[in-house]
Amino acid sequence: MHDLPRTEGDRPEAVLGDQTERPAFAAHPAGQRILIVDDEAGIRDSLETLLTLEGFRVDLAADGAAGLEQLSRNVYDLMLLDLALPGQSGIDLLPQIHALVPELPVIMITAYGTVGNVVDAIRAGACNFIQKPWDNEKLLADIRVAIGKNRAEQEVVHLKRTLRQRVSFENIVGKSEAMLQLFDLIAQVSPSRSTVLIQGESGTGKELIAKAIHAHSPRRDKPFIPVNTGAVPSDLLESTLFGHERGAFTSAVAAKKGLFEVADGGTLFLDEIGTMRMDMQAKILRVLQDRRFMHVGGTKEIQVDIRILAATNVNLEQAVKEGRFREDLFYRLNVISLELPPLRNRKEDIPLLANHYLKFYAEENGFTPPVLAPESLRLMMDYDWPGNVRELENAMERGVVLANGPMLTPDLLPSQLRGNTFSTALLEQKPDASLFDVMEEIERRIISDRLERCNWNQTETSEYFRIPLSTLNQKIKRLDITLKKRSKE
Repeated sequence: MHDLPRTEGDRPEAVLGDQTERPAFAAHPAGQRILIVDDEAGIRDSLETLLTLEGFRVDLAADGAAGLEQLSRNVYDLMLLDLALPGQSGIDLLPQIHALVPELPVIMITAYGTVGNVVDAIRAGACNFIQKPWDNEKLLADIRVAIGKNRAEQEVVHLKRTLRQRVSFENIVGKSEAMLQLFDLIAQVSPSRSTVLIQGESGTGKELIAKAIHAHSPRRDKPFIPVNTGAVPSDLLESTLFGHERGAFTSAVAAKKGLFEVADGGTLFLDEIGTMRMDMQAKILRVLQDRRFMHVGGTKEIQVDIRILAATNVNLEQAVKEGRFREDLFYRLNVISLELPPLRNRKEDIPLLANHYLKFYAEENGFTPPVLAPESLRLMMDYDWPGNVRELENAMERGVVLANGPMLTPDLLPSQLRGNTFSTALLEQKPDASLFDVMEEIERRIISDRLERCNWNQTETSEYFRIPLSTLNQKIKRLDITLKKRSKE
């Protein structure tokens, strides 16, 4: 017997899927259409009743062929697909489904929910996996998340397709509002000659932004020359940038062009400019003003046609106040300012970034990309990523290299992500455990961890999960979670 449908507010946070989202992200079901493909009439009738009561429009099919025929004639927001169908299995049908409607979210339903089935279904294109007998509350939450996430992704695809008419962002991954605004700014500033100051914490991808600006500017066929001004020793930086004449200093056995000359006609990217010493700042200021300079030890002025992009993880306005950075240079650099958000402020991009790097490093090493386990994704979503995108990239490369199975489990993540909160003992000790067993254990650990973080305050915990207190208490009893006494604040 399945649970009775519950109210909209009485739904937990979705855990399984290619991204972790809250049900509040999804749209209202009015007008949304779902196709149910299952060979058991009782299952079809039960799902039809549940979803119709929730406001969805529902169509039914008893096998894969009927389902494909319905799909070719109608437009659906989601499909519920049984794994064990007569003839072709649900997993075998997935490629045909996505050949007809590539963006359609499909939730697999089965009585045989092994970890292997989960991996196969996700790799074949399913967005989620529900085991019979299902929990109505969980099923409805997952349906709303899948539909809402798919609609948002299609909006992002449409927006990025529009933007790509002006600028392409092949290596910049993100769908958060902050990143979409950044894409729009890049598209606007790329065609101009203006100096751009790119600000953001270390590891946020400032050089990628600089490359995107250059690649879609009129200078795209000319050199893009990056230089980390903080990594070049102070006594060599002037020669590196401006070049030198023979005999200008002891080791100058021949004349040499500087990077300003090498970048002539193109773009010079000055990274970590906030670390530059004051005397060099004055010389950079002059180049920005008239595009003229002299070799070290030279007397002839050289004029170049370059665009300068600069980046810093230092608060330059504060550095100006403290006398560590020239005010005139700051204003000359800060013609157009782009601010890169830290990863902790755009966590909705974490699943996209993770999958991007898993595929990249798997291809680079000739491996099959591992599937990110739900528990691993949960840990990643809870982590603050002080090293930003660079830290996430390194974590995914590590996971690809160390993975011995089809899933990237929490034990493959760096220790700072794992902490002592979660364990993969169930997955390691019982590889044939059903999906229900795995998900129940994950749910138990997630709730226990949040209770502990909330100092065992059940009201605060229920508010965090956006479920009624009564529902949380039911889950605590069902999952046999031992409550501890609250410590004094």
